[in-house]
Amino acid sequence: MAPLPVARVAVDSGLAHLDRPFDYAVPDGVPAAPGCRVRVRFAGRQVDGVVLERAATTEHAGALSALTLISPEPVASPEVLALCRAIADRCAGALWDVLRLALPPRHARVEAERPVHGPWPRPAAPEPGGWSRYDAGPAFLAALAAGRSPRAVWGALPGPSWPGEVAAAVRACAASGRGAVVVVPDARDLDRVGAALGDLDHVVLRADLGPAKRYRAFLRLRRGESRVVVGTRAAAYAPVEALGLVVLWDDGDDLHAEPRAPYPHARDVLVLRAHQAGAGVLLGGFARTAEAQLLVETGWARALSAPRAQVRTTAPRVAGTGADDLSRDPAARTARLPALAFDAARRALGEGAPVLVQVPRRGYVPSLACRRDGTPARCAVCAGPLGASSGHAVAACRWCGHLAGDWRCPECGGAALRAVVVGSRRTAEELGRAFAGVVVRTSGREEVLATVPGGPALVVATPGAEPVADGGYGAVLLLDAWSALGRADLRAGEEALRRWYAAAALARSAADGGRVVVVADQALPAVQALVRWDPATAAARELADRADLGFPPATRMAAVDGPPPALAEVAAALQGWELLGPVPHGDAERLLVRAPRARGAELSAALRAVQAARSARKADAVRVEVDPHALG
Repeated sequence: MAPLPVARVAVDSGLAHLDRPFDYAVPDGVPAAPGCRVRVRFAGRQVDGVVLERAATTEHAGALSALTLISPEPVASPEVLALCRAIADRCAGALWDVLRLALPPRHARVEAERPVHGPWPRPAAPEPGGWSRYDAGPAFLAALAAGRSPRAVWGALPGPSWPGEVAAAVRACAASGRGAVVVVPDARDLDRVGAALGDLDHVVLRADLGPAKRYRAFLRLRRGESRVVVGTRAAAYAPVEALGLVVLWDDGDDLHAEPRAPYPHARDVLVLRAHQAGAGVLLGGFARTAEAQLLVETGWARALSAPRAQVRTTAPRVAGTGADDLSRDPAARTARLPALAFDAARRALGEGAPVLVQVPRRGYVPSLACRRDGTPARCAVCAGPLGASSGHAVAACRWCGHLAGDWRCPECGGAALRAVVVGSRRTAEELGRAFAGVVVRTSGREEVLATVPGGPALVVATPGAEPVADGGYGAVLLLDAWSALGRADLRAGEEALRRWYAAAALARSAADGGRVVVVADQALPAVQALVRWDPATAAARELADRADLGFPPATRMAAVDGPPPALAEVAAALQGWELLGPVPHGDAERLLVRAPRARGAELSAALRAVQAARSARKADAVRVEVDPHALG
């Protein structure tokens, strides 16, 4: 076979209008295979690149510049290259930006190491185990073990068993000789799934591994030494051989949303990857997002849930109560607990069980308002919100730090302040006074606890930082729930319900005395969904509401952020599309562009064309995010 002297290279140009392959000459004897890292001369400087393909000829009229091979290791597989191109197109971004997310930095010493593992061992198919509690659970495992590719949206039962069920699905897929990608939100979930996989040969990709260990784990997958990977959102691109299953746990968690351009969500990456590779899908969680519900309603995936009798057996008893329904007990008033919540905590502690208290914010008093009329307390210098770091501290601005000891309400002239949302440290302090002699632990940004003992204790945690208790919590109290429901964000109700389910799932079952009290009106639809433990109906209602309003995922929508003159130019270039705004957004403005789902690819292409045109004439940059996770 004749050598292919031309390499088509994706170049790190940093310019949207140059997001295309460029041809370079491959010197004789240089093994620049597709997927290899190279250095090329571009616009008068040396830049990084990745070989996309080799070719026999070029359409370039002049002589081609020669490339320099950085490494003969083909780090980007053909499947991953195709995935990155598809994600860039969907997100109206550049290929190189997605490659930067998919490929870890090179570590030359690690590349030179000899493999220390033999051929990847194929495990035996697992028994259904916990999956037997779900209507189609055993059939789902059997299909994976037989080499088929089922797609499911999984409503996990409450309790600590979900990592074992994820591991069983991975083992079933591995029994067919195929690989699996498992993506979870954070390191704690990563540790739990890794422990559940046990002796199954797998690779862990996590941010805190360090460059050498992370690259070593990556190369194990790329070289086919292992076919199972567990990691956070970057693992969605891991080069797994013979991919048979992708798993995403808790797809509503905002940690799955990539903060770097072009801002792809791990759910979109994995769904697109499974579609391209013909792999199975398992989107799991205690709650269900509108995006997952759309996959079910369109028939792309099937719902995988337990029968109602099993849910009633496994779930805790849930009740709602108003925030103003305070007990006559002075201790309950001190702890800001309604009677029902205070009684549930006292009973659980009396039975020797821990109690989880979820508060929406960390800190002491994150937000203050006038005690008389509720007007939000703002800084006189920068108009930022005032807060307090302790019970005796002077109120200070949370933006500029200016002390506001002489604050006066602009509406009524009052000087007294009250808490709008009380943080975790203040809540822990109040609970400690109400339940004298009981150990109080906190879990939040400063220190996140993975587990706590099963004895009597109060555990105050912010959402996402709730530790697992040995034997489960006797009671879970969800405080200040109204503040989560009242956020000015498209996902406020969905996110509040997701946080509540995540905390409530850590409680013991109702048969074992587990109780959950949410401090919110029980008549609210979100509270009713929690009381009934019915995330599917809540997701269907959420999707229907979004369809009525024309919001994602029922439509495709892009957010374009930038200075007003730039947005005016963007709006003019996008005439013919439905435009909303612009409106103030932070220090800039935001323009929303909406299209039917059937025209989603056209919308992304139009946005890429706008970006390319602005880049070519060196106009002010604008930030483009397709289907933004947060839309406040």
